[in-house]
Amino acid sequence: MSPLPVLVLLPLLGGAVAWLADRSSTTGTSSARKISWRITLMVLTLETVLLLITTFGQHSYQGPWLDHFSIPWIPIMGISFQLDMDGLSLSLLWLTLILSFPCVLLATRKIDTNAGAFHFLFLAALTGITGTFLATDLFLFFFLWELMLVPMFVLISAWGHEDRHRAAIRFFLFTQGSGLLMLLSILGLVITHYRQTGVLTFDYFTLAHTHLSSFLSMVLMLGFFIAFAVKLPVVPVHVWLPAAHTQAPTAASVLLAGLMLKTGGYGMIRFNLMLFPETALRFAPVAMGLGVAGILYGAWLSCAQNDVKRLIAYSSISHMGFVMLGIFTGSNTGLQGAIVQMLAHGLSTGALFLIAGAIQDRLHTRDMAQIGGLWTSWPRLSSAGLFFAVASLGMPGFGNFTGEFLVLLATWHVNSIVAALTTTGLVLAAIYSLRMVNRIFLAPTRTPPLHATDFSIGQMSVLGVLMILLVLLGVHPQPVMTLSLPSPFSTIAPSSGGDYGQ
Repeated sequence: MSPLPVLVLLPLLGGAVAWLADRSSTTGTSSARKISWRITLMVLTLETVLLLITTFGQHSYQGPWLDHFSIPWIPIMGISFQLDMDGLSLSLLWLTLILSFPCVLLATRKIDTNAGAFHFLFLAALTGITGTFLATDLFLFFFLWELMLVPMFVLISAWGHEDRHRAAIRFFLFTQGSGLLMLLSILGLVITHYRQTGVLTFDYFTLAHTHLSSFLSMVLMLGFFIAFAVKLPVVPVHVWLPAAHTQAPTAASVLLAGLMLKTGGYGMIRFNLMLFPETALRFAPVAMGLGVAGILYGAWLSCAQNDVKRLIAYSSISHMGFVMLGIFTGSNTGLQGAIVQMLAHGLSTGALFLIAGAIQDRLHTRDMAQIGGLWTSWPRLSSAGLFFAVASLGMPGFGNFTGEFLVLLATWHVNSIVAALTTTGLVLAAIYSLRMVNRIFLAPTRTPPLHATDFSIGQMSVLGVLMILLVLLGVHPQPVMTLSLPSPFSTIAPSSGGDYGQ
């Protein structure tokens, strides 16, 4: 029995248990919060055990696809609950679990209002993200893609900050609207295949063999591309992101930056490149241009921010521009760089949002002009902030540098002028990152810290895991680079029922 469906459904079921436990608890708000928090932690622990079994367990089949699960869902329409995992999926699943633990351990214990509902929505969003990395039935993929939106909308709207309602609505409209374009492309691909073969199916591997004209292929690919571009995000469809990141509660900010943005990059690799390879090659100059625009635009606006969470949000636009650039270079080097950048960005930016949230909880402000001088009062928090800021700007020895270097190297072989222009984003990254470090941690104290404690040894241990992984990605990235390249659909027979390597 494959553990893949359990990996997808366990967070949703565990979240429902946490919600019910919170609603039925008669031991007070504090005890109910602890119950839901412990259930969430238990679910993530079970998920980790299952993923370890999936990663290192013995498989009875050969080939690059590591695991498979499929049962009929709506047979009359050719829809099945089909999940497949390769190295790319596995890498992003590990990122999902690794970032979920700091969210729960550091960011959700402060939730006092409706803690059960909060943890249910958090885990429901996690189900959508996990399923997105595994689904190989296009209807199931769309279903899980949309599933992650509603919980995130409620998390921002109900537990966010001062302008949370407007930010939540903008987030939902952009992501939902672009998702409908993807649905139209899915239906167009399915209908075209049905007309050619008389077989109605949403199977990824089968639809990959559909013959498409150049025009139809471009139209269908753009439907997928726009949905993924909004989630990545790509300029100019990025406008939902700064407000959503800024107004979201800390745990939701980490989910957004660390994981949800990666679903956009994953979708471009799995669907744009793999389903429409020739069309993606023709579209590559436009996509690379958008990637460079995002790098420069995000970095430039990051330099002008005083709100620390908005600075990190705009820096995400810049860093994810490297992902876009690497994906469409048309080389394995660029693709490997994009994947390493996704993993490193998830770790470093997720940690920065945790630290920014901790500062806001303690000082009740995100304005860097009102903070300053935290190193003296909170040396542990400040040293963690310095570490992740330096990693984020692309210092050699960290995973971010490895990803960006590989992308730049691949881009240089395609267009040296574009590569040279892209390096401007690295210079701006150093400016806004060091400016943030100086104003928050090293400058003279502007606002005396309230009666709040520094990070504990336990909290630093949680962040220490992320630090170690960032360094490993920087000094020994080859295992991840080898593992995470996507498996071609041709390595699984569409009608084999999961008999890989044929």
